[in-house]
Amino acid sequence: MPADKSGNISLATPHMSEEGYELEYINRAFADNYIAPLGRNVDELESKLCEYLDTRNIVALSSGTASLHLAMILAGADRGDHVFCQSITFSASANPIRYVGANPVFIDSEYGSWNMSPEALRAAVKKYGVPKAIVAVDLYGMPADYDGIESVCEEYGIVLIEDAAEALGSTYKGRHCGTFGQWGVLSFNGNKIITTSGGGALICPDAEAAAHAKKLATQAREPFPWYEHKEVGYNYRLSNICAGIGCGQMKVLDRRVARKREIFGLYTRLLENFPLTFQKDSADTKSNCWLTSCLIGRDAGITPTQLIGRLKAAGIEARHAWKPMHMQEVFSDAGYVTAGGESVCEDIFARGVCLPSDTKLTDDDISRVCEVIRSCF
Repeated sequence: MPADKSGNISLATPHMSEEGYELEYINRAFADNYIAPLGRNVDELESKLCEYLDTRNIVALSSGTASLHLAMILAGADRGDHVFCQSITFSASANPIRYVGANPVFIDSEYGSWNMSPEALRAAVKKYGVPKAIVAVDLYGMPADYDGIESVCEEYGIVLIEDAAEALGSTYKGRHCGTFGQWGVLSFNGNKIITTSGGGALICPDAEAAAHAKKLATQAREPFPWYEHKEVGYNYRLSNICAGIGCGQMKVLDRRVARKREIFGLYTRLLENFPLTFQKDSADTKSNCWLTSCLIGRDAGITPTQLIGRLKAAGIEARHAWKPMHMQEVFSDAGYVTAGGESVCEDIFARGVCLPSDTKLTDDDISRVCEVIRSCF
């Protein structure tokens, strides 16, 4: 059966475990009468994430955006500082830069991963000086070139924040996305590979940093018998109910990654003779294939808008690639740096399409999508 009972095919929607694991944890929260933020489910989700990512010091928060905001604060980004950020990404990667009053400078991508170009990053340092931090993104689940990016960060002593919101389950040279740089960010929004309804996590460099993040996320209360505050705090901790959904979802994460990769494989096989170039793994990466994305050939005779329209008419949801941040009106005053040639991320936006990648879709559903795509060429 398709993901939608009406027969429509969605891009990516929540997929609860067939075994009902999530309900077990939700019911536990009700039995504990602990439905507010914090509780056993929050603790267990943080523990499960640490075990899965082979790391320590993870703080479960209300969203990936909240996680990025705290990463900015804890990285010391402040008013007037420069923070470099990948340009082709969702706006939540860039908005927290403005939250702290810093100035974003957007960095172009490279065609291999569609992620931040180390060459453009180095050019940005030469043009703007050493920034307070860099936000690298694992676009659509594809790991960035961390050898190249970390080399620049180490040379200049720059704090690296990894926006792995879309990349839980992806690896670079065998190491999990989210664990590169000093700070890592995950999202558990409804369309991500696993969900907590709404939620996220901040991966911290050490226990002291995690404790500070938890303090800021719970209104920055000091250890006094009354409410004492020395810092501005936020209401950013994850609900115990939502964390219960996440605990159940963690049990099927590997299953979801495997299915996403199967879906990618189906698309590439069924469309291999058509003018489409897929975002795909290098020898160093293993993407979770959160969204199967591709570029339409320059001479294919059809635009992303036309292709997406044809799919929509057939009851199939697809999307344009993210519009780069330096092209957005809200960031019209921000800098933008390429490696010196064409703007790669502008070309990706002009030719990119994200195809339905819902893990509930059957092979027949993917074949139906491909039939419509083939009819467009």
